[in-house]
Amino acid sequence: MRSHPAVLAAEAAAGKDSLRVVVVESSASVGRLPYQRKKLVLMLSAMRHYAESLCAAGYSVDYVRARDFSQGLREHVRKWKSSSLFTMASSSFQTRLLQGELSTTLGVPVTVLPNTQFLVGSFTPFPETQSGKRYLMENFYRKMRRHFSVLLEPNGDPSGGQWNYDAENRKPLPKHYKLPPPCFFHPDALTTEVMEEVEKAGHGVGKVGGFNLAVTHEQAETALQDFIENRLAEFGPYEDAMSSSDGRLHHSLLSSYVNIGLLEPLQLVRAAEQAYRAGKAPISSVEGFIRQVLGWREYIYWQYWRQMPDLRTANGWAAKRPMPAMFWNADTDMNCLHHVIRRVIDSGYSHHIERLMLICNFCMLAGIDPAEVSDWFLTFYVDAFDWVVLPNVIGMGLNADSGQTATKPYIASANYINRMSDYCGSCKYDPKQRTGPSACPFNYLYWNFLLKHEKKLRAQPRLGPAVLGLSRIPAPERHKIEQEAERYLGCLESFTGYENGTIKQQLK
Repeated sequence: MRSHPAVLAAEAAAGKDSLRVVVVESSASVGRLPYQRKKLVLMLSAMRHYAESLCAAGYSVDYVRARDFSQGLREHVRKWKSSSLFTMASSSFQTRLLQGELSTTLGVPVTVLPNTQFLVGSFTPFPETQSGKRYLMENFYRKMRRHFSVLLEPNGDPSGGQWNYDAENRKPLPKHYKLPPPCFFHPDALTTEVMEEVEKAGHGVGKVGGFNLAVTHEQAETALQDFIENRLAEFGPYEDAMSSSDGRLHHSLLSSYVNIGLLEPLQLVRAAEQAYRAGKAPISSVEGFIRQVLGWREYIYWQYWRQMPDLRTANGWAAKRPMPAMFWNADTDMNCLHHVIRRVIDSGYSHHIERLMLICNFCMLAGIDPAEVSDWFLTFYVDAFDWVVLPNVIGMGLNADSGQTATKPYIASANYINRMSDYCGSCKYDPKQRTGPSACPFNYLYWNFLLKHEKKLRAQPRLGPAVLGLSRIPAPERHKIEQEAERYLGCLESFTGYENGTIKQQLK
């Protein structure tokens, strides 16, 4: 964010001349997981560019490289004899605990200011939450729309006459569809230096080569404007589509920038709303994009703080299987997973439907441990942070939080993938076969999951038709489904570690 609350508060308290901004680069934070190298480049380059911009604006900056944040702050306080510190509350549960102890740790007063990277901090749609109660994102979203006066007419009705246009936004990508060119940024000298450092360190997955993300406010704002002008109009119809030829489609790719503060959420919302008012984009696309920012993103952050710290270990379906090695090397003959995992390894990105309906869907059907799945997301995605991964993966994607985040498990057979993508056409597996040597694993894993959890799922109203369909499957076919699922899962190679750029795996 351009106006960091800690900088503003410290300047108001002591004046610009007495202010020194400390930026800590923590090796412990960088090394916690073998992060996607493009993610490391993004974080480190953005931090260093931000420090440079503060210096250019006349601020004194102490850029500290330390083992961890506490050590870096101790070094700063000792070196500059600081009398007080100001910091913004972290979006991470663990870091916020650390912030609460800083006054004692450092021996100087530390003021922790509210986090301004989220809108839900200034307004809470459900202020009086109840333990165990389920809250709907749609209700949350409408309250946020009303509070911030987004896509509302003067009489208070939703623009276009509807609150939600999701039903219109489920089209597969047409054949030979021409997509707009992506908005990329050539690395400057500072970013190139960071790329060389990350490459030399040898830590992490993926490669630094091809890094082309925004690392400054100005670049991020250019990316936002490019999305509004070139991709927003068709975002809605194809936001759920999946393609083997392109992973971006009409998606904004702005999540990385808003998650690290290069853009602000309301900035995205107002830009999209203005495009609708100016007749540059239809209501279905604008509402769909705004729902992702003002609805989904804020709701996920709200759920994170509502459910932590229990969310980290939630495992409502008792899933214990380790993360398969194919998620680390894309070595699978399932065409959809091969393409998406390869894309994530190479770029650190895939869009939300591929995350939910391919990766999380497979992991839930296969009974993968939610903690391992969330660590995989944190490792590979450039926009992944604790606050978004835990409720989105453990809660929504794997339904492991007993339905606190989402009202039903998001599971599907190969039929959904075939309808929304072009993956199945060139795959060795048949999306229409439930069993047999050519059957898609998504099919027998899906029906095996329903059989295994039939009693529990019957109590889930939104899954009623699928579960009732089990009655039409004869006993011999049920047995065959269970056998094929067990055989397939038993042959999955399990990820057991990562060392010097090579995964270690074993046959389960």
